[in-house]
Amino acid sequence: MALIVFPLLLAAAAVSDYAGAAACEKCHPAEFKAQSASAHAHSLARTKPPQPGEWAFGAGDQAITFVTRMDSEHYREEAQSWYRKLNGFAPTPGATSAAGTRYRIFDPSGDILRCFSCHSTGPISLAPDDAIVPHELGVRCEACHGPAAAHIRAPAQVRPDNPGRFAADRLNDFCGACHRMPLGAAETVDFRDPWNVRHQPPSLAASACFRNSSGRLSCLTCHSPHAPLERKLAAYDAACKTCHAAPAHIRPVAGRACVLCHMPQVKPRPNLAFSNHRIAIYSPSDPLTPVAAKR
Repeated sequence: MALIVFPLLLAAAAVSDYAGAAACEKCHPAEFKAQSASAHAHSLARTKPPQPGEWAFGAGDQAITFVTRMDSEHYREEAQSWYRKLNGFAPTPGATSAAGTRYRIFDPSGDILRCFSCHSTGPISLAPDDAIVPHELGVRCEACHGPAAAHIRAPAQVRPDNPGRFAADRLNDFCGACHRMPLGAAETVDFRDPWNVRHQPPSLAASACFRNSSGRLSCLTCHSPHAPLERKLAAYDAACKTCHAAPAHIRPVAGRACVLCHMPQVKPRPNLAFSNHRIAIYSPSDPLTPVAAKR
């Protein structure tokens, strides 16, 4: 039986417009290999024993949260998530009971559909029994470059999208479509709330470095769009030095990586830690409130 493509949160492209990541490998083997090893590529999977639930959200870089279909109208986010720091289970952020958190598929907020949409590639469909069916698991090539079936049929005539050519503001919004929580019309981001540090694009946009960079600073300044996340903090120093060739420190830094002080780690929940992308000067006692912006 045919699936029904659910229109909420989806682009206008049809399932047939998508070719799948494997189709990109022939012409782009290096990018395909790197991206296949990234956390993005493994951000959604079917669970495997002894994991609970039916769906595993997250590659396990820090945690994996599990989701189960309850009935024809609801999904449940399980109350226990797996944490790398523990190599074990602990309460899922936001869980208020051992029963987990229930989401209605057709709720106006579209929360559970948004979860599947941001953790997969291509249109989300509904099976005849209203089960949510991701088109391609994980965030793969066409999540950023757009549907590529036409490009593969006629590579010279049809070019895929290239977010690397976006202006910084546009790229920030593009990545922020998934890397931030949606806000209501009258809402603003509370940068004092540690939980919001995990939403990097709004924090980056609030930093003086971003505002004063004349469009030179974007997500891609520091992060490869294909390769796994760089773990060596000192590797990011080169990006900082393009603007801050000779920073004036009032205290010895003893070769410390720039981000250790200017993008400090914030631990919004037990077992989780995120770098504060609101680049600034911070006191050791408060990694959320800038003392004074450097630029």
